[in-house]
Amino acid sequence: MSTENEGKSEGTQVPPAPSAPPVPVESPSAASQASAPDAGAPTTPLPAAPPQAPEHVPAGATGAPEGAWPPPSTPPAAPAPAPVDGDWPPPTVPHASPAHESAAPQGPPAAPGNDWQNPPPATPLYADAGAGTHAYGADGSGAGGTGGGSGTVWGASYQQPAPKSGRGRGGLVAAVLIAALVAGGLGGGLGYTLARNDDDSGSTTVSASTEGGAVKRDPGTVAGVAARALPSTVTIEAESSSGEGGTGTGFVFDTQGHIVTNNHVVADAVDGGKLTATFPDGKKYNAEVVGHAKGYDVAVIKLKNAPSDLKPLTLGNSDKVAVGDSTIAIGAPFGLSNTVTTGIISAKNRPVASSDGSGSSASYMSALQTDASINPGNSGGPLLDASGNVIGINSAIQSTGGGGLGGTAQSGSIGLGFAIPINQAKNVAQQLIRTGQPVYAKIGASVSLQEGSGGAKITDTAEGGSSAVESGGPADRAGLKPGDVITKLDDMVIDSGPTLIGEIWTHQPGDKVTITYERSGKTHTVDLTLGSRKGDS
Repeated sequence: MSTENEGKSEGTQVPPAPSAPPVPVESPSAASQASAPDAGAPTTPLPAAPPQAPEHVPAGATGAPEGAWPPPSTPPAAPAPAPVDGDWPPPTVPHASPAHESAAPQGPPAAPGNDWQNPPPATPLYADAGAGTHAYGADGSGAGGTGGGSGTVWGASYQQPAPKSGRGRGGLVAAVLIAALVAGGLGGGLGYTLARNDDDSGSTTVSASTEGGAVKRDPGTVAGVAARALPSTVTIEAESSSGEGGTGTGFVFDTQGHIVTNNHVVADAVDGGKLTATFPDGKKYNAEVVGHAKGYDVAVIKLKNAPSDLKPLTLGNSDKVAVGDSTIAIGAPFGLSNTVTTGIISAKNRPVASSDGSGSSASYMSALQTDASINPGNSGGPLLDASGNVIGINSAIQSTGGGGLGGTAQSGSIGLGFAIPINQAKNVAQQLIRTGQPVYAKIGASVSLQEGSGGAKITDTAEGGSSAVESGGPADRAGLKPGDVITKLDDMVIDSGPTLIGEIWTHQPGDKVTITYERSGKTHTVDLTLGSRKGDS
């Protein structure tokens, strides 16, 4: 365990259909008395009927002059239809009979000149599916086709209502495309509606609101917790006298300027190094180490010239934490200060042995396990519950790549993070503030640190060759001997030496505990009172 879309040319535009069929005129004389069209007249204005033929018709004026009336209204391949007697003005709806199409005009033609500013309308393309490239509905699809052909011609079986002024299909499609591009996120549906409802009277501009409603976040949400906790967290930079160092995290412990963090975060700055703490608002303070405990991996630093408005984080009760409870971790993973991640409590009382990176000492904890993302730089930061109370100090991670928090390799989170329970860390921090030295609970016996031994086995000899059971110490008074294998401490199962040490250190010196051990194949139980050891030596 280590610490830590498409476009297409339309060709010929579809002309508008008349709103009502034109009323046939009985005779040219009647047609000459027609007034200007009203609202029921065709959308495209018809010219007034030509005046009666003059009494003296010029010689040869038996028909329309070349290039004059009637103008061609169909492609060059087909002759233009001619009006017949009693059918003036020319019809503009698709009801012409073959007889009408082949008959010559009976009335006198209009004299050439400037009396006609615009020629009368040609027969609409939709009157003959073979007359143009846009026989709407000719292919039965309801969309503009690419040529005439079979199928029912739109307008052949009934009188088609007139569309809005100036709106042919080509214009509609173009408007839709433009609206879609301009509207953007408003969607094609809104763009289509705007294009349909638009007319020549003006334009419609769609704009999004630049202001949103006020956002209120419940204090119990992650955002609410983070908003309260972030101002009381700091990013710590520790640098040794030789220029080496790293980044970690800490949190405000009291109003006097004490900051709690991990020992391995500040280890480089202990002997003549430099230490700074930076708050989320950018304010940076120099700091000094008040005390550090290598075994617990806890340290306390104090801000120099600390501000008077410090707000300590509220400490929770790590003994009351349950598996599945929500967690929020704050830190500076890989130097990214003020990072907030979330998860749950994955397990409790997880035995963890970790290093401060120097290889000269190890720390042991009965840790809170969380899947909240923890990475190098999160070390020393607070692990919070859903209410924002500190329940642990982020300290270590399990990584498939080696290294971890405090190590030299920069391995990342795989969802296995470990935090020192706050109940233990609080006691250690208070002791460091009072005396500058940590105090450890002990049983007075050396145990094997090997894994998989089925318990914590008392060794034959201690480090340096001394007796494994301290004379007159708690284990000696309880009758424990070298070779005994401790399998329980109270109700906690002990499967290795590191597990036993981490569990003992959750207690205070003077606490009474029950030890279950095996000797010569038999199980025994004994009560003992924990002793104490001061300092890391």
